[in-house]
Amino acid sequence: MENVELKPARVFEQFAKINQIPRPSKHEEKMIEYLKEFGKSHNFETKVDETGNVIISKPATKGLEHLPTVALQSHMDMVCDKLVDIEFDFHKDAIQTYVEGEWLQAKGTTLGADDGIGVAMELALLDSDNIEHGPIECVFTRDEETGLTGAFGMKPGFMSAKYLINLDSEDEGQIFVSCAGGITTTATFKFDREAAPQGYFFMEASLKGLIGGHSGDDINKKRANAIKILSRFLYLEQEKMDLRLAQWNSGKMHNAIPRDGKVIFAVPADRKEEVKADWNIFTVGVEDEFHVTDPTMVWNLGSTESQTVMPQQVSRNLILSVQAMDNGPLTTCQDEALAYMVETSSNVASVQSTENEVVIVASQRSNVMSNLTNMANTVKACFQLAGAEVIQNDGYPAWKMNPNSELVKVAVEQYKKLFNKDPQVLGIHAGLECGLFSEKYPEMDMVSFGPTLRYVHTPDERLHIPTVQMVWDHLLAVLKNIE
Repeated sequence: MENVELKPARVFEQFAKINQIPRPSKHEEKMIEYLKEFGKSHNFETKVDETGNVIISKPATKGLEHLPTVALQSHMDMVCDKLVDIEFDFHKDAIQTYVEGEWLQAKGTTLGADDGIGVAMELALLDSDNIEHGPIECVFTRDEETGLTGAFGMKPGFMSAKYLINLDSEDEGQIFVSCAGGITTTATFKFDREAAPQGYFFMEASLKGLIGGHSGDDINKKRANAIKILSRFLYLEQEKMDLRLAQWNSGKMHNAIPRDGKVIFAVPADRKEEVKADWNIFTVGVEDEFHVTDPTMVWNLGSTESQTVMPQQVSRNLILSVQAMDNGPLTTCQDEALAYMVETSSNVASVQSTENEVVIVASQRSNVMSNLTNMANTVKACFQLAGAEVIQNDGYPAWKMNPNSELVKVAVEQYKKLFNKDPQVLGIHAGLECGLFSEKYPEMDMVSFGPTLRYVHTPDERLHIPTVQMVWDHLLAVLKNIE
């Protein structure tokens, strides 16, 4: 397979330079210094806020001073992952890249094109003296990958632009105009363990082999949630007999649909055969329910050693609350342009039990902030009724679609002129930095687009080289034609 040429050269030159600079999330100090020196060496106004975000302002080219100011924005940090047999220090070593066919990749590590290629486009534009554009603000945020810290910490007034183009999307030909806000709800059941009643039999039920996925992007794909599946069985048995929970562990990440889990419980010994029969009937029904999305379910039910259990009321309330809480997509967007998209959802992500407590983590998302508050409160109330201690984080805001966006109109028009086809105008049921910007700059008109990336956040991360030229051409056309 022949390798393609790295075009536009000026963008890939900048990308090569920043790949020499270590920039792990929360450790972007060297990148911040590089950006400061870059701005100063070009005699551009350069500012760094207390959070570590950098903004470099470039005046309009001659004759285009009348155009409105446009902010171009990317995040400077990268996810750092490598193959186990690779010796590599992300705090010191330069990313080593190579071309395979039409793709740029790194040797055994993440490539850092998320979002280094966006940073490179901004630097290429700042470095140019032959590209026509109005006044621009190139904005570089820090620590996007592990908490949106830079965008959270940015204060109103740091940017002054009328328009903002976020260069952090991963499919060329898609223009994003909306994203969901989110809140994480954590419920904790505290208790003192006790001995199981006399004559009780201990069983362990487990489920694995589910597809799982991202709790935003994949929530509408009817994928089975291991926690909800296990709670359904526990609820059924609890309604028939005195069931006592001992342990429940399922799920790990707060933003993922849990793919596996196991629960240990005790029932009267004379009911154990009934439980086994119920399990066989239950699993067949669930397999049929999810036969398309989760065809590789692996079930197991067997005996296990006796141990202490949760108090009867705690055990009962925990099962009731997980059975009762909303999970999955709940409403779709009302805006006609986004009617295909989930508006509001909830996902129970993990249940972890220890000696004296069980902690349940669930996330709620919505593109409409009032619905986000309502959904989060619905889940909170469910756990409060069950006697749990409930806390919620501050969350992050939604970016609501602007149906009258001038920037979207120009971006679509210029894309059609360049490529003779329509781009996709989309929303996403996940968080973007644009959501935080929309809260701090409510009048700012925004879009998000970028070149095609695959397998981001893994050592297989790759950048589709031909799409970089397409996005570059599109970006310059928007800058020249926005009014």
